[in-house]
Order: sequence, then C-alpha cells, then structure tokens
Amino acid sequence: MTESLLTLNAGSSSIKVALFAAAGDGDALPAARWSGQADGLGGGLKARLRVRDAEGRTLHDAALDGDRRSHQGALAELLEWHAQQGGGDDRIAAVGHRIVHGGVNFVAPVRIDDAVLAELAALEPLAPLHQPHNLAGVRAAMKAFDGVPQVACFDTAFHSTQTEVNRRFALPRALHDAGVRRYGFHGLSYESIIAQFTRLAPELADKRVIVAHLGNGASMCAMAQGRSVATTMSFSPLDGLTMGTRCGHLDAAVVLYLMRSHGMSAEQVETLLFRESGLLGLSGVSSDMRELEASTAPEAAEAIAHFTEQVVQHMGSLAAALRGVDAVIFTGGIGENAAALRERILEECDWLGVHVDAAANGAGHARLTTPESPVSAWMLRTDEEAVIARHTAQVLRG
Repeated sequence: MTESLLTLNAGSSSIKVALFAAAGDGDALPAARWSGQADGLGGGLKARLRVRDAEGRTLHDAALDGDRRSHQGALAELLEWHAQQGGGDDRIAAVGHRIVHGGVNFVAPVRIDDAVLAELAALEPLAPLHQPHNLAGVRAAMKAFDGVPQVACFDTAFHSTQTEVNRRFALPRALHDAGVRRYGFHGLSYESIIAQFTRLAPELADKRVIVAHLGNGASMCAMAQGRSVATTMSFSPLDGLTMGTRCGHLDAAVVLYLMRSHGMSAEQVETLLFRESGLLGLSGVSSDMRELEASTAPEAAEAIAHFTEQVVQHMGSLAAALRGVDAVIFTGGIGENAAALRERILEECDWLGVHVDAAANGAGHARLTTPESPVSAWMLRTDEEAVIARHTAQVLRG
C-alpha cells in the first residue's frame, strides 16, 4: 500500500486539493501527483470540480450537484474519483492545511487537536474571509479521515523573522502584548517562491529580494537571505495593496467617520472594506483584473492605474526597508498572467534600476529584464500546496 499526503486549501466557495507521495525528498519542494480544485461551492454559483496531473493535463472535469456542492461533498467526490482511478491502494498518512492566521502562538506548522482548533477559531475575526473556511476544510478532512493526523501550516509564520520594530504599531505596548501587531500573510506563497528562486538563481536568492504576490488578495514582501524583513499586509489581510474587493491601506479615522457620521455598524464597515472595496469599489465593474483590462469604462482604467501606483509605491517602501534591492519577483494570479500590467509596473520602477525586456515579459519567461539591468525581475508560479506537503511531512517525521 502506498502512503500519500493530501493538502487542502479551503476558501469561501472553493477548495484546492493535491496529492503527494509521503516519502518526500528532505527539504525540497515535492511535486504533486495530481491537483484538484472545486469552485462555486455553496451559494447560488455553478459548482465544478477539475483535476489535473503534474503536467497540467485534465484528468477530470465535472459539475457538482446536490450535497456535493459543499466542502465536505466536494472532497468526497474527489476521493471517490481517486479511488476509481486505482487510488484505492493509497493510504492517506496525513492531511496538511493552509491556515491563514496563526496569531501570536503559531509560528511553525503544528498537528491539529481540539485545543489547537479552538484557538484558531478564536482568530476568525482577524481574517473573516479566510479563517472560517480554512477551518471548515479541517473539519471536513477530520470527518473524511478519522484518526489521520491533520497538520496546520500558517501564512503568518513566514513573517515571524521580522524585527520587533517592523512588527509593532505605534500603539501602547500593552496592546502589542495582547496581539495587536503586524503579522503579514501569503507566507506559504513567499516560502514557495524563495525555494524556487534558490534553485533558479542561487546567487540572488540570499540577497535583497522583493516578491509581489498579486491576485484577488495581494501583498508584497521584502526578504533578505530568504527571510521576511517587511511586508505590506499587517494585522489582517485587509492592509497594504489595493485588492480585488479589499481596500488595502486606509486611514483608521475613515472607519470612525463612517460609524459616527454615516451610522454604519461594525458589521457594515467590515462588509464594505472586505467585500465591496478595492478594484470592485473603484471601478464599479469587476474585481477581476482580466475583466477590467477588457473594459472600455474609464473607471476600470482608473482602478488599474490605482492598483499599479500602489504596487510601485510599496516597491519603493520595501526597497527602503532592505536598504536596496537586487531582484524583484512577480507571482499570484495577476502577477503570473497579466503581462501588460507587469510591464507597466516594471517601467514605472525604472528609477529603481529595473530595465524590463518587453519581449521576455510578453512571452512569460522566468526572467523579465535585460541582461544589463542592475536589478533583475522575474516571474515564478507559486506552489503553496508543495510547501504545505513539505511541512506536513516534516511534522510527521517529528
């Protein structure tokens, strides 16, 4: 019987699953045997499950109906498909989960028990778009794999290397001690990128690197010697860059104004800032960068310009945190696929010493800049599932 590791990344209406061999190659990022994604779960959306092999070939593509439109149902559908393909001889040795917020106490992957699950649930108000759904995935896996170890891997953990200066708000120290601090997010993605970059360009990976994870959720991270120095998200995944539906950086007094002068409740403000702002709020058209780029509406162009300017400004801020920069890397759904936007950002960063190679960028090459560029720019595809699998294997080994 083959032993395998399953990874789960559960969102509000989706769940990503991947299967890895349990016997990994030390600290190297493993390759998934297959990966699946179910979208449109819950709500009134059309739910669908797609599975691809390691080369990206489609193995399964089917609609999900009835009770299969839940996280638990989609997982059951996926496992049934796997068994039908001859996977019945697989024994799931452990399930690894992406957990967005680890709070103060969780700075490394950990096996999940009832006490850990309760502590993570208490953090849900800090990441309301993510944490409840991450934990729903944990509970679904616990039910599907009774007695199998469940391992939590945290987006916040990667940023625990930052100095106290960069982790503190200018608030009374008692609040910091109570957990009101900068945490940072997208850590599993950043860990994936620096691992890949170490193999691709080892002479640069240990230097000063800025990674831009640009997608519906967007953040940037300054790294030195492969460790987080500063990042744009802070206490919650709301801060920093303009995002699909999240506002990004905001003067805290705006919240007070909305509550006092517009009579908005805390719940209404939360909905506004997390679900109705960002690219969607700016454009009134869409939160999807592809739709904005295809739109002729002037508001769509303004939203793209706003997003670009925020990336460029934060690029300068993170370069200052590093006291210089040697390489810039793009990843995430926008960072990996929006070539025109990447070129626009890189052209605006020419002052930083980034000289874009338009042909290489348009072709989606890994290196996006000319050989003479003082600061090189790259595009790498994030692989959070591989990082989760590596961490899960390490926890099992003890």
